[in-house]
Amino acid sequence: MNRDLLFKQIQEKSSYLCVGLDTDPERIPRHLLREKDPVFAFNKQIIDSTEQYAVAYKPNIAFYEALGPAGWESLQKTVEYIPDHLFTIADAKRGDIGNTSRLYAKAFFETMPFDSITVAPYMGKDSVTPFLGFENKWVILLGHTSNPGSMDFQTLQVNNQYLYEEVIRKSSEWAGPDQLMYVVGATRADKIKKIRELVPEYFFLVPGVGAQGGDLEAVSRLGFNDHCGLLVNSSRSIIYASSEKDFAAKAGNAARALQEDMSDFLNQFL
Repeated sequence: MNRDLLFKQIQEKSSYLCVGLDTDPERIPRHLLREKDPVFAFNKQIIDSTEQYAVAYKPNIAFYEALGPAGWESLQKTVEYIPDHLFTIADAKRGDIGNTSRLYAKAFFETMPFDSITVAPYMGKDSVTPFLGFENKWVILLGHTSNPGSMDFQTLQVNNQYLYEEVIRKSSEWAGPDQLMYVVGATRADKIKKIRELVPEYFFLVPGVGAQGGDLEAVSRLGFNDHCGLLVNSSRSIIYASSEKDFAAKAGNAARALQEDMSDFLNQFL
């Protein structure tokens, strides 16, 4: 998917919602465990109930890898079920030497038809550029994350600036805003303004709104650019809105509530 098509979805739906499919078999409604593929059965109903409000879906690959071959099968069926006009993110946080990264990219861009993959930049340019060699596929680079341990390295001083700022500045030389995005945690809203100044044209994937307590209003006000420039992810607060048989309807309600707030902020700030 290219940038124009992504922005078109945002405009048509008045939404920049990404639904995180962090599907844990221990948390899905018990009645689904009778299904041949409980994870896919859950994901399918979540997608059906939320797709009118979302512009993107983000399976966290760890939840599927942990299930072995059955998990990979569930993941494959899930990404193939998501409608083609919606943006898909493999939240895999890969990043290794060139040949290995190339195979990771092939796995998620060819074997599985994801539009994008999250990538860790610690090993530098040659670990990232193999992911950039696929037409209409995106790299979403870890920029400034929300986890407590992010303070261990990301805010160290390098050349009179924070390390995360140097990572973003340097990596923006590797690809333009039609192919590269950045992960910026919602609970670091105070940093979003600074990062937006560093890379004004790039999209941000913003996790942490919902169960993690990120402020959607602050994220939107500080993070918007002329093309919205945000994909705000919510996982648990949507997909686990209910643990009963009404889980899909409740997920749809939660997604709609976020979309309505997003519509207001698009009108207010954009």
